[in-house]
Amino acid sequence: MPRRYGATRDELAALLSALGQPKYRVDQLWNGLYEERRPLEDITNLPKPLRARLADALPLALEVRSARTASDHLTAKWLWACTRDGAEIETVLMRYPTRATVCVSSQAGCAMGCTFCATGQAGFDRHLDEAEILEQIIRAQHSSPQRVGNVVYMGMGEPLANYEPVWSSVERLHADLGISARHITISTVGIAPAMRRLAEESLPVTLAVSLHAPSDTLREKLVPINRRYPLAEIMDAARAFAASKGRRVSFEYACIGGVNDEPHHADELARLLRGFGGAGGVHVNVIPLNPTAGFDGHAPSHLRVQAFAARLRTAGVNATVRRNRGVDIDAACGQLRARHAVDAAADPAVDRTVDRAVDPAGGPPSVTMAG
Repeated sequence: MPRRYGATRDELAALLSALGQPKYRVDQLWNGLYEERRPLEDITNLPKPLRARLADALPLALEVRSARTASDHLTAKWLWACTRDGAEIETVLMRYPTRATVCVSSQAGCAMGCTFCATGQAGFDRHLDEAEILEQIIRAQHSSPQRVGNVVYMGMGEPLANYEPVWSSVERLHADLGISARHITISTVGIAPAMRRLAEESLPVTLAVSLHAPSDTLREKLVPINRRYPLAEIMDAARAFAASKGRRVSFEYACIGGVNDEPHHADELARLLRGFGGAGGVHVNVIPLNPTAGFDGHAPSHLRVQAFAARLRTAGVNATVRRNRGVDIDAACGQLRARHAVDAAADPAVDRTVDRAVDPAGGPPSVTMAG
């Protein structure tokens, strides 16, 4: 039985035909789900009895385990349980005045083992399939008055380690939801062969490389996969991507106090990136560390982070400081799942409890504009 957002248009047509429905129902269902981005129960040009039959025939891939809205009312996070096996994943919605961005998970857990990441500390469960990835975005859209126009594969997991489902979900975002490829960002810790493969794809997505250190010696301590794909290989693959797409490559740099935030680290990073080349150049997102229970590092002061970014800019590297959103709802990768696991261990009854304060019906939180 196909899941609701895993079914192709042809499969929906076959289902509706088997239910004795006229052909025009296919357009109504498809347009409602993808062009209008409405929940099935809200596609009111379909008869209510038909919607009920379709809900049974096309089950959802995810059920809400916890849902939280930040104090700014603009950031929301879901912890989902996959209906086929209970694997837990996270999705974050970030709303702005005229648009919305969804941060999507590509795996349940992660095998990369980055020392400062809550997901990496929890280990790897399994890959997500196309339906599980796509449903995160569409159900987040159901809670946003702004249209989701940006998707970042920066949630749980390493997207390029789950290449085929991730790329097929990207193609569907582009074809079915009409999201521009240039507004889809795929993040990686540096799986160099997959980065080269991405460079050969037809859609010009944005590539973001999670760097976090300017030297192999330091990076191997923070990002273990660096032992397999060292910086020189990662940079070569990033250059290949930039040359193929004519796009700027972004580099993510989590600043950890006393570990990788010294002035000499900024100088090393500038030297590494100044010679990058590529049609669009490079951009560094400097990110204050989000604290996790499994890592005793801390974020530097605001002034220190700003000074790090300024030093990069003085050296000729475009850099900005990313503002952390949703800290009060554990919005960083893996944090909500880790918190939920701790709560469940303390009280087993918590394991299947949805935060009803967000939505009395148990669905995703209803998000409204601040102010």
